Amino acid sequence: MPKINGNEIRPGNVLEHNDGLWAAVKVDHVKPGKGGAFAQVEMKNLRNGSKLNERFRSADKVERVRLEQKDMQFLYEDDGMLIFMDTETYDQVQVAADLLGDRRPFLQDGMTIVVEFYDAEALNASVPQKVTCKIVETEPVVKGQTAANSFKPAILDNGVKVMVPPFVGQDEMIIVDTIAMEYSERA
Repeated sequence: MPKINGNEIRPGNVLEHNDGLWAAVKVDHVKPGKGGAFAQVEMKNLRNGSKLNERFRSADKVERVRLEQKDMQFLYEDDGMLIFMDTETYDQVQVAADLLGDRRPFLQDGMTIVVEFYDAEALNASVPQKVTCKIVETEPVVKGQTAANSFKPAILDNGVKVMVPPFVGQDEMIIVDTIAMEYSERA
């Protein structure tokens, strides 16, 4: 694994530090008036989710880890474990459901997502940025209410609540941005 200098750490980098795998969430480069410059790095443990703030001087060497990304197809859920199939080798892999966090409701049967592995351990999973969902409950469409930039609450088929424009009605298909957790466009 390559070693990098402390000032080369960027958000999103995965580092091996204190016998754990950490993802750099936020990096601030600080140049104090006295003493050498350093990088103030906020890191998140990929195994247990704990956070750590650490200072790295430019002379410090840190082990950078490369994660293997694989496209996996979602098959089913069993006792809090999500079962995925590798689309190339057809091997089945179990991943903890809490790995997806609050994006879990957007996971649909047969959906292909990206799972990041370190050796054979699944560390991270991400659903596609845009997912098509059906509105199951919202207020009725009001004619002539298009000029105002107002939104109304809607409940999707997966139970997630999003704000939608007034012209979108019940039983319509919409595209939801899974990163911002908001309405993107009509499907």
